[in-house]
Amino acid sequence: MATTTTKLNVNSRAAEGSRSARRLRRSGRVPGVLYGGGGEPIGFDADARELRHALAGSGAVLDLSIDGGKATPVVLKEAQRHPIRGETVHIDLLRVNLKEAIAAVVPLELTGTEEAAGVKLGGVLEQITRELNVEALPTSIPESIVHDVGEMEIGDTILLSAVAAPEGVTILDDVEETVVATLSPPRLQSETEEEIESETELVGEAQDGDDSEGASGEE
Repeated sequence: MATTTTKLNVNSRAAEGSRSARRLRRSGRVPGVLYGGGGEPIGFDADARELRHALAGSGAVLDLSIDGGKATPVVLKEAQRHPIRGETVHIDLLRVNLKEAIAAVVPLELTGTEEAAGVKLGGVLEQITRELNVEALPTSIPESIVHDVGEMEIGDTILLSAVAAPEGVTILDDVEETVVATLSPPRLQSETEEEIESETELVGEAQDGDDSEGASGEE
């Protein structure tokens, strides 16, 4: 849970089109835009390495300083990444009031997947829901919500109602309708056994038919 903020210093920039943005990226800078908070959108560019470290260590909130000015609390609104290299190529940040709750999307992590009794018996554990919509104060938004599935048996289904949210965090998704994970019987083994049984029956029927024809011919 984010109880502290990470500082990020950026430079203001005018909107100059995609050519200018490409030049920035080649020089190790990432273009972005700051929105919200009743203010006008502000274009900026950040050092790619500093931005990467800030996003990795901030949790939810960043203290953003533009051109060395007074820091403003912000959260990540959207990050666009290169489809192949995975590096951030553009970022949108949102001004926030640290005393007002905001909505956010956080990852749902499952632990104990290998230890689950049903998995040890060959069952297939499938995580259905990987992200949760939550509401909390900016400094209380967790980096992820974790749930232990180590007690799951074959045939079990876990609903979101079984997942405990951290203190101060409200889950906005329908907890009674959202399926988190299922543990199904071994698919391949079941299908193979059914196919073998079906093929055996067909072969047996064919042999019975050949025997009947042979007996008729002898008469």
